[in-house]
Amino acid sequence: MLKYIDRFTLLLLAVIVVAVVAPIDGTPAAVVQWINEIAIAGLFFSHGAALSPESVRRGAGQWRLQVAILAMTFIVFPCVVLPVSWLAPVLLPAALGTGFLYLGALPSAVTSSIAFTAIARGNVPAAICGAAASNVFGMMATPFVFMLLAQSGGHAGLDVGHALIQIVIQLLLPFALGQALRPWLAGFMDRHEKAAARYDRGVILLIVYTAFSQFVASGYWRDTPAWALVAAVVICSVLLAVMISLAVGIARALRFSRADEAALLFCGSKKSLASGLPMANVLFAHQPGLGLIILPIMIYNQTQIIVGALIARRYERKAVAEAERAGGVAS
Repeated sequence: MLKYIDRFTLLLLAVIVVAVVAPIDGTPAAVVQWINEIAIAGLFFSHGAALSPESVRRGAGQWRLQVAILAMTFIVFPCVVLPVSWLAPVLLPAALGTGFLYLGALPSAVTSSIAFTAIARGNVPAAICGAAASNVFGMMATPFVFMLLAQSGGHAGLDVGHALIQIVIQLLLPFALGQALRPWLAGFMDRHEKAAARYDRGVILLIVYTAFSQFVASGYWRDTPAWALVAAVVICSVLLAVMISLAVGIARALRFSRADEAALLFCGSKKSLASGLPMANVLFAHQPGLGLIILPIMIYNQTQIIVGALIARRYERKAVAEAERAGGVAS
């Protein structure tokens, strides 16, 4: 399984170590936070410029599958994660409980959902549409879903008005500007796709460093027991197993094809690190527990990659076997 722990994951771990050893505070931290905000705006501008409306339209026609993906992401997953928050603050640190609620409110991952659907020989156009629609819709839905979860879980509510203003300024407007300029930028974005991916990862690393620096500098880490981190890993693994099982069950109850089942499984069970960390930086800015709030999405992200790779290969083997049987019958 170690082969699925990629270089970016190792960089994330290295950044956390650096933040623990050399955290920043005071004026330098304020400057880095300001850089964060500019970098995040640039991130969503590039996402807007890179997203092809044609790719979304190709998969939008399968409305039953698209509704199922959105329901899995913004209804089923939040309902599944809600009981976890009841463990906080009795059995889990309050910030960690908030982090699990935030995980439940996030949109689906884009890149890994599409990549694993392709490996599994699933419905790739539907996966592109579902993951893209989830992220665009999620920029507005995530604060509201989180607010509802926080109220149900007995946590302090989010200032939705302020959060929406920040979401619009830092995320939606840059994204919309990127979409508006896409006719002129599409060729450039296509030629520099790898550079855009490196920029995405660079922004994530900067956010992680800032969050954990703040976490360490505040002294909040002293109140976080080691067993809480182990519990976070266990809970993320259980959540993923539950969501995969529900995705398969729902797909078969709706009599989806194997290709559609794969799209629902990978789009409906995944959560986006690329969108989750920038939005957390906006929604929970200056909170000393930000390092714990983003911890569940970081653990869940790596878990979903390892498990997703294994499941995608299993679906691929089934697809190959079906094709061979069909070829044998035809001959």
